[in-house]
Amino acid sequence: MSRHVRVMVEYLHPWTNSGGLFVAAQQGWFREAGLDVELSSADPSRGDSLEYLARGEAAFAVFPTNRLFVRRARGERLTGLAAINQRGMETIQTHEGSGITRPRDLEGRRIAFNPTPRGVAMVRHLVAADGGDPDRMITVDSHLRELRVEDLEAGLADATFGNYWAWDVLLGKPGVYWPVDEIGAPPFHSYLLGTSDETLENDPELVRAFLGAVRRGYLAAVESPELALEAFEHYIPYFPKPVLERSLTLISGSWTHEGRWGTQREELHKPYAEWLAANGIVPDASVWKDATTDEFLETA
Repeated sequence: MSRHVRVMVEYLHPWTNSGGLFVAAQQGWFREAGLDVELSSADPSRGDSLEYLARGEAAFAVFPTNRLFVRRARGERLTGLAAINQRGMETIQTHEGSGITRPRDLEGRRIAFNPTPRGVAMVRHLVAADGGDPDRMITVDSHLRELRVEDLEAGLADATFGNYWAWDVLLGKPGVYWPVDEIGAPPFHSYLLGTSDETLENDPELVRAFLGAVRRGYLAAVESPELALEAFEHYIPYFPKPVLERSLTLISGSWTHEGRWGTQREELHKPYAEWLAANGIVPDASVWKDATTDEFLETA
């Protein structure tokens, strides 16, 4: 009998970044590993994917790297097992008629985003890195909503921060955008896959079996995109096929490093943790060492 395993994906709805999970499920590779995997999206009234993991309501979860570091610094026993993305996904986006041609042009302009401590620090950093004065930009609180180009043209703001170059910017009218890792952001893994330390200690074979199937799914999605597109028809059929195809082409390039899936790299974790510490998001830059491990990925 297959063992039921609940996995929380990272966003309010499934999207293409979960392609490897979708492929592993659709091809029956979780079942081959003895697992009955349930892929779930978080109810925001009950917290993000890490909150479900912390409460023991999921065995595994996908989550932003910075959120893991913050929770680990608080003493929560949660660990990143594998990197989903080998680069950052966010952008600064505007519309063609805004007159904004680079981040420093945000001086005196309105930029919409969810003003979390990390979000505020990142936008200020990007404006300053381009020689601008971050004190002169105007923050528009868009909460959880990622504004589109149509919203900007309607006057809700002049620019946005947070839209992903492989997803949000593909939805709706085309605009102008700059990936954050091309305009001064520290390098970082956008999303990690992880679990609780309790699961690592008490059920290491489950961890290895799950990671092995997930890795197989992501590598197959990279090498045979048609498998991912077929899986999208089952898991996210409510988005236009051309958008899904374009997104897959873009995002699949972030899933591997030197042909390997899942590797968590010190050259991404260390500078990001140092940046988070310098901006008061985490108290100690060394938190990444306790918060991540490649041990189980290497033996999966």
